[in-house]
Amino acid sequence: MASKWYPKKGRVIFHVDMNSFYASVEAAFDPSLKGKPLAIAGNPEERRGIIVTSSYEARKYGVKTTMPLGEARRLCPDLIVMRPNFERYRTASKEMFKILADVTSLVQPVSIDEGYMDITDCADQGTPPELAERIQHRISEELDLPCSIGIAPNKFLAKMASDMKKPMGITILRKRDLDRTLWPLPIEEMHGVGTKTAEKLRKIGIETIGGLASHSVTELKGLLGINGERLQNRANGMDDRPVDPEAVHEFKSIGTSTTLPHDTTDEDEIQTVLRRLSNKVAARMSGKKVLARNVQLTIRYHDRKTVTRSRQLHEFVSKPDELFQHSIQLFDQHWNQDPVRLLGVTAGDLAEKSEVTQQLDLFNYQQYASKEKLYKTIDTLTEKYGKNPFHTLEIPDQTKVSTSFQKDFLDDYKK
Repeated sequence: MASKWYPKKGRVIFHVDMNSFYASVEAAFDPSLKGKPLAIAGNPEERRGIIVTSSYEARKYGVKTTMPLGEARRLCPDLIVMRPNFERYRTASKEMFKILADVTSLVQPVSIDEGYMDITDCADQGTPPELAERIQHRISEELDLPCSIGIAPNKFLAKMASDMKKPMGITILRKRDLDRTLWPLPIEEMHGVGTKTAEKLRKIGIETIGGLASHSVTELKGLLGINGERLQNRANGMDDRPVDPEAVHEFKSIGTSTTLPHDTTDEDEIQTVLRRLSNKVAARMSGKKVLARNVQLTIRYHDRKTVTRSRQLHEFVSKPDELFQHSIQLFDQHWNQDPVRLLGVTAGDLAEKSEVTQQLDLFNYQQYASKEKLYKTIDTLTEKYGKNPFHTLEIPDQTKVSTSFQKDFLDDYKK
């Protein structure tokens, strides 16, 4: 009987995660690629290119996301490398989300290849495992794509569950089973714990998710700020975030780009463009109440050659000037002096402002405190006059501004 699967109090959440999405889409488009080690990379012709994703056959050789292409080829000499085809992936993603929407309207896309579903009111359609199997089967049969589905009472546990069996896995994660299913896992495997956070946690003796679940919350807050308490709640299976179809702010980057009215090598004009783009990205970040720990610059030259470079930051940033300074430094490092046709600025590695406590030390406290009033004044004046009154340089309005691919996709999904 399906009703016993659906609690009177509480929810049933799915996390649907497409397996090796880009590589799987290419194999669905060209079946001759199936069963072969395949990688998608930004610049296949260059050894310096970076692996975006790879098939499970390639992963068996040790090929990993973000690995330099030269290293991947050494590990797997027969590796097939392709450039990403974003239109193809975008089309496949839209079709995948249509299948999810056939089950419930409570679908929240998180990125192009994953999303949450709240199926609490879907008892008339069958048990959660039956529904998951049906969704997985439809995506496989209609799109020829594999996916894994996590089933749990909340978003965090559903996300952890979908990672437990890949490819084509269906995993149920219940709160009463955490001591044997979740807590024994290494702390690095917990969603929301990055490499640096894991290093900090290991230094205070936390090796597993269970160790985090039972640790002193006071010590965790001292180490990680409010994020320490939030992570401990997650480790104990607590997460009350709703599945929100409107929550497109959870995408992983915020970016914008502009095609210039003419190819240029004028450094003043280029600086003006980068400042305007930084302002736009910062405004969107402010609206979404997020901070970034990665800044990416895109340069497209007159011959359409495109270069994308990024830097990981030690601290979170959100202000226009911070984004601009990192963007201009990246430009100075990587511009080859050829005429520029397009520029783009993207903020990545996002976190909600409310969940981040800046770890101020003796060296940056005064600098941060002295700027805070200025930031608030600028924000007030910008709100009043519609633009930052301290930035007088503007590029011509005829430039065409487009948002990042990820934002485009999620905006389209909402329509």
